[in-house]
Amino acid sequence: MADKRDYYEVLGLEKSASADDIKQAYRKAALKWHPDRWVSGTDAEKKTAEEKFKEASEAYSVLSDPDKKAKYDQFGFAGVDGAGAQDWSQGFGNLNDILNNLFGGAFGGFGGFGGFGGFGGGQQGPRVMRGRDIRTRVRLTLEEIATGCTKEVTIERNRPCPECEGRGTKNSSDIKTCPTCKGSGQVQNVVNSLFGRTITYNTCPQCGGEGRIVSNPCGHCKGSGLVRKRETVQVKVPAGVEDGMQLTVRGEGHGAARGGVPGDLLVIMEEQPHPQLKRQGKDLFYTRVISTPEAILGTEIQIPVLDGAQKLKIEAGTQSGTVIRLRGKGLPDVNGYGRGDLYVKILVWIPRKLSRSEKEAFETLKSSSSFKPDPNRDDRELFERESKYF
Repeated sequence: MADKRDYYEVLGLEKSASADDIKQAYRKAALKWHPDRWVSGTDAEKKTAEEKFKEASEAYSVLSDPDKKAKYDQFGFAGVDGAGAQDWSQGFGNLNDILNNLFGGAFGGFGGFGGFGGFGGGQQGPRVMRGRDIRTRVRLTLEEIATGCTKEVTIERNRPCPECEGRGTKNSSDIKTCPTCKGSGQVQNVVNSLFGRTITYNTCPQCGGEGRIVSNPCGHCKGSGLVRKRETVQVKVPAGVEDGMQLTVRGEGHGAARGGVPGDLLVIMEEQPHPQLKRQGKDLFYTRVISTPEAILGTEIQIPVLDGAQKLKIEAGTQSGTVIRLRGKGLPDVNGYGRGDLYVKILVWIPRKLSRSEKEAFETLKSSSSFKPDPNRDDRELFERESKYF
């Protein structure tokens, strides 16, 4: 997932975008990148268009679904792993059909490739700057994962310059409209070909899409509008997270100059090993070794649980390999769907060396019927279960 772009970035949206904004953004992307538009392009152009269209469609499939969008906003790609994937084996579908399904038939038709003249993405105005995301890690114990916690993360990030308030210059009069794009942030390119007239819009090379040029830059930030700061952010970690899961904290990444949108803080969960418990999903596993007399006569042991310790009664005649299930003593599901269990496996210790008196005691017991293995007795299920491994 490291090579994936943020879904909001793909569609050119802010995190607060409405459902209508998401639809309109996908409409523009579909118009621009649908492979039908690039049938006359080079192989490289066709491949780029195909990848861009797939990327935009995946982003729309997640952001247009309220449930998927909520999970993505909280956990990033980890919360919607595979949810945006689509099967392209049957082609991309007709672009008119795609857009008409989205917009209730209000879109109209292309009228052939010659009818592309009015499209090409359209002028969208000056580009809104967005700060870069910051990726960091937090280390968590199983106890913290069981209840959820708040962790403090110290990061270095770009923040709006306090001297010029992020404008890049102290005087607003020193911010001029870009003469090349006239403040639109884009320049128009018209191409006439056998397939019709195509209009495309590219980012203005002079202002970088901002639509403005700064003269007399701020001496504190050298005109960038940003300064580096070391700050501490509180991150609320929900209960039940897993190792490697990514938590997205919106707006806590690098700041953006000139009133732009700040990036996000991407926090990766790093689970610390527990000295006694092993984890698998939301279930926990614990192995305990008891002596032969304890297995024969029965005993009471203490086992570790995440909220302290718990007594567990071992019945007389417990066989080595017996697994005892403690319901609800595992971890909570990160999405709130119940709680896991704790499985305790009992192993019986068989001594390798005995004293003379111990050997004599066992010699007298060896002939007893109670000490002769009999799978047909009460332990038949255990014998059958263990025999499947051989």
